[in-house]
Amino acid sequence: MKVSETNLWEQVDLYIEEKLIPADPVMDKILAANRLADLPPIDVTPSQGKLLRIYVQMIGAARVLEIGTLGGYSAVWMAGALRQGGKLVTLEADPRHAETARANFALAGLEDSIELRVGYALEQLEQLAKEGIEPFDLIFIDADKPNNPGYLQWALRFSHPGTVIIGDNVVRGGEIIDPHSTDPRVAGVRTFFDLLAGMPNISATAIQTVGSKGYDGFAIGIVTG
Repeated sequence: MKVSETNLWEQVDLYIEEKLIPADPVMDKILAANRLADLPPIDVTPSQGKLLRIYVQMIGAARVLEIGTLGGYSAVWMAGALRQGGKLVTLEADPRHAETARANFALAGLEDSIELRVGYALEQLEQLAKEGIEPFDLIFIDADKPNNPGYLQWALRFSHPGTVIIGDNVVRGGEIIDPHSTDPRVAGVRTFFDLLAGMPNISATAIQTVGSKGYDGFAIGIVTG
């Protein structure tokens, strides 16, 4: 019997996880808590979470901004790799999601390393600017896609030369190549790409991904000036 393409992607994901990502009961409990709280099943996969952790480690990040918390699974992956005394600031619009995330941060023993702010991300980003927040070393954008252009502009404002900016879900199953799409998520991502293409102070690329979450992709850039 021929294995379907999607099933094959899922099997390869499992193979990678079994080979390269040791079992972690805390991370398993976080995913279970998210399911129990009936959060949308849109967490990054374990392999994607570890990729984010590796990015944090590669640049020796002490300050990380995450736009879009959900249940805190990706935040825990990243916060666990911060330099000693580092801080991850994460923004979540839904108070119910934030409540689950806080419990998960406590479960992981990372309450002191993670600052969770609740409210619409664009409003929270404006508030951070008013507070004169220090620049971040890595910024992960993974919230509502129609607002991706605004998130990118704020990310640049909160960056310094060398800051890494990562955007999740930027391929949308290939829909981003459709200029006539009426999906506001696709429109937001297409404008996000247009902005990246026109910004002289960031060098960026994107990769398509397949796996247990289907067909999508990451954009990644480094601020150059």
